[in-house]
Amino acid sequence: MDRFLECFSEVPDPRAENALHDLTEMLFIALLATLCGAKGCCDIALFARTKEDLLRTVLVLKHGVPSHDTFSRVFRLLDPDGFEKSFRRFMKAFAQAARGVIALDGKALRRAYERGKSHMPPVMVTAWSAQTRMALANSLAPGNNEAAAALQLIELLQLKGCVVTGDALHCHREMAHAVVRRGGDYVLAVKNNQPSLRRDAKAAIAAAERRGATTITTKDTRHGRKERRTALVASAGEMAEKHNFPGLKAVARIRSKRGKDKIIERYFLLTRRYSRDKALRIVREHWTIENGLHWPLDVVLDEDLARHRKDNAPVNLAVLRRLALNIARAHPDAKTSLRGKFKRAGWDESFLFDMLSHMR
Repeated sequence: MDRFLECFSEVPDPRAENALHDLTEMLFIALLATLCGAKGCCDIALFARTKEDLLRTVLVLKHGVPSHDTFSRVFRLLDPDGFEKSFRRFMKAFAQAARGVIALDGKALRRAYERGKSHMPPVMVTAWSAQTRMALANSLAPGNNEAAAALQLIELLQLKGCVVTGDALHCHREMAHAVVRRGGDYVLAVKNNQPSLRRDAKAAIAAAERRGATTITTKDTRHGRKERRTALVASAGEMAEKHNFPGLKAVARIRSKRGKDKIIERYFLLTRRYSRDKALRIVREHWTIENGLHWPLDVVLDEDLARHRKDNAPVNLAVLRRLALNIARAHPDAKTSLRGKFKRAGWDESFLFDMLSHMR
């Protein structure tokens, strides 16, 4: 509780001065409830009522436990920027220890839309550490502009010793400049949305092949399917100057073939001329954000079904879910799945507090 108070006590309270319930206590209850599988404010309030005796061992609860309307109102009014800052303070030790791949990707909060706007649900962009398998920072995409949100995240991170990865949406000069300025490297996918850049990347690879450059091939058989990947890395030559692309030193081509499917060819821009196997590993590690973050958010915490849509509630509850996943993943019990940890936390109070104790 002390660690939580240290990080979250500075969250600005949006309520009137005569509010009954302490904001930090409410946030702590919401976190515990989410760790026990709560999916929304009604679940959080039910958890608080059911576990009131337990909560009173660590909280004051001067006016009893809040109702679900109170939790709902708080998350609707709470400033997302202030809440996210507290999230980053809570994750500071892990963020400082992060090395290797930091993947940038957005995820739609599919049911968190206002009436008549189902075609444009809000999007949360996350900076994900592939090494620690944790979310380091989050940002709501302004106007669903994922590229702008990703740039905001880069400014919040220390990137020395890190490689920032992103899909074609994030392959632009501003991102390259931001990463290099923060002391990091990048591996960015380039596709047909930038035809001139992709054409020159293909030409650099073709020139390397004519000079006798060799490829490296890996084969995987997982989940009942076979996949073959071939990588080649070449110097970018004058591409950095021609396209005014900061830090660009090399390009990579990765060809992949899954089962009987056709060959897929992808190109990447790199700040270093990595070895072929390292370039292949970095590209693969980028996609851990899908199965390490997006998948459990939907399958374990039902984020795609969450219908909180008013004001700031969708963003704040999305940050809360990511914090709960980080805490569950930090627990050293490697034999228990994430789903199992959430279930066990709901059934075993000692395990619930043990999970919190492993956050530095």
